[in-house]
Amino acid sequence: MALFGLHDHNIIELDKAFPETKFNARGNRVKLTGPTEEVETATKVIEGMLELLDRKSKVAEGDVKTLVNLKSGESTASKPQIRTLDETGDTIIHTHNGETITAKTPGQRRIVQSSSENDIVFAIGPAGTGKTYTSVALAVQALKNRKVRKIILARPAVEAGENLGFLPGDLKEKIDPYLRPLYDALEDMIDRDRLELHLTKNVIEIAPLAYMRGRTLNNAFVILDEAQNATNTQMKMFLTRIGFNSRAIITGDITQTDLPHRQQSGLISIQKILQEINGIDFVYLGEEDVVRHKLVRDIINAYEKFEEKKNK
Repeated sequence: MALFGLHDHNIIELDKAFPETKFNARGNRVKLTGPTEEVETATKVIEGMLELLDRKSKVAEGDVKTLVNLKSGESTASKPQIRTLDETGDTIIHTHNGETITAKTPGQRRIVQSSSENDIVFAIGPAGTGKTYTSVALAVQALKNRKVRKIILARPAVEAGENLGFLPGDLKEKIDPYLRPLYDALEDMIDRDRLELHLTKNVIEIAPLAYMRGRTLNNAFVILDEAQNATNTQMKMFLTRIGFNSRAIITGDITQTDLPHRQQSGLISIQKILQEINGIDFVYLGEEDVVRHKLVRDIINAYEKFEEKKNK
């Protein structure tokens, strides 16, 4: 009890600090299972706890947090720092299969650069420009490099021609289709077992925008996707959730709003409200950034020409 804490609180603290490592405490033994580097750092923390126990009657949760910061700092200092981009300026992360995820277009590169310089970035552009995929890659990179402790991905659950009440299943099953693109992006970057572990431990959260109300999001990389479907009130609510040591990317396409006609998109009005604030940046992507099928670019062009004629 002196080492692990009452009800194993110190082990629970370690569990939070090292999300990819499993801690199995039985009797006076602790078994650590996980990635080698993380297990080595966690072992150093436990050794530090034992040294503290020689000098005092018990190890407090505050002691564990201090040791985690100290030992994690030592591990980071002992190896080369991982930069946001590689020498070519394009690579974001390597997937669990060893594949390279890169910023392929000028717009995607601007998202990467802006995210490294600003706490809040708005990435606005048409479908197929890789806004969401690039943002999720940056979030996974920040988690892997221990810049944040968790990833939070949110989307407004707005009915695009469908009524949630008529869809089969419980609330989760009704909402999951709206969040599926976020799961798809994560599955490309993190192996399934580790992703399941992260989701179980809430290291990665994927939730409708409404679930963010009343929370303060500290030490997190937060992404709001499909933000054109957030109202002014919802946008304000989301932005005021951002806490200490957190970064946010808000993505959306202002030409594809599914809100009722009388409601204005929060993504449209926010451009005027926050444009002059330091630490917030707006990145605009265009047809030159489309990375899907060539027809997607042609479709976007055709719609733009149609809208121009209609407006005239």
